[in-house]
Amino acid sequence: MTGVRTLAERLLAEATDRLETAGVSSPRHDAETLLSHVTGVPRSSLITRAKPNPLQQETFLELVDARARRFPLQHLTGSTGFRYVDIEVGPGVFVPRPETEVLAGWAIDHAKALSSPVVVELCAGAGAIALSVVHEVPGASVHAVELDEKAYEWAQRNLAGTGVDLRLGDMADAFADLDGSVDVVVANPPYIPLDAWESVAPEARDHDPALALWSGDDGLDAMRVVEQVAWRLLKPGGVIGAEHADVQGESAPEVFRPRWDGVRDNLDLAQRPRYVTAAKPRG
Repeated sequence: MTGVRTLAERLLAEATDRLETAGVSSPRHDAETLLSHVTGVPRSSLITRAKPNPLQQETFLELVDARARRFPLQHLTGSTGFRYVDIEVGPGVFVPRPETEVLAGWAIDHAKALSSPVVVELCAGAGAIALSVVHEVPGASVHAVELDEKAYEWAQRNLAGTGVDLRLGDMADAFADLDGSVDVVVANPPYIPLDAWESVAPEARDHDPALALWSGDDGLDAMRVVEQVAWRLLKPGGVIGAEHADVQGESAPEVFRPRWDGVRDNLDLAQRPRYVTAAKPRG
């Protein structure tokens, strides 16, 4: 005989159906995350431990409705995990993606191999990579720049008290005081072609800032600026790593081939082309 479903089970089942109908890619996961956020009960214990009161039920249903309208899950919970840190996010800032953690790991590995590394993050957004570097490489001197004022405010929250040198401005002329002295430059620039509007998920297209998404006809306008800035900032032998779209595994490295050493493309955890790396020649 099947037992009576708990209130949490009923709420989750109904929310999952609603989100699936709305086209959300991970409906059960998102429903559980929202109920956990509202009740404070871990996702793994929701069925047995969550007993949402009427106010929590109402809040949960409002959040599910917003998620069904494709508001980003992370905007609704107010944060997202990135490597070993939590990043505060919300309207006005690009939500860090799991695939970017691989790029951050590359930068951290290079920084760890040096005694007093100088690391610069371009297009910092919420500051996820910079925060990860300063968290995992305590001896690093970390600098970050963000152009969008709202995103910069989120980065300020995330990087407060960390010692990261965060600046508001255009990466094209940022950090002139660091020219030729940087060991690692890392960037997750905008890389979506302007004509790819329809292919972008509503969560990103409608809620991430435009400055973080679109980058000219081929999606590589910002990458070309990254290449120029990295060349200016890095000392001989310094390295650059920059994220790109999975369809740019050949075109993104071509931006660096004319004057960089060791240009190669790298895969993310799903084995898709994800970021290009290169070194400034020593000679």
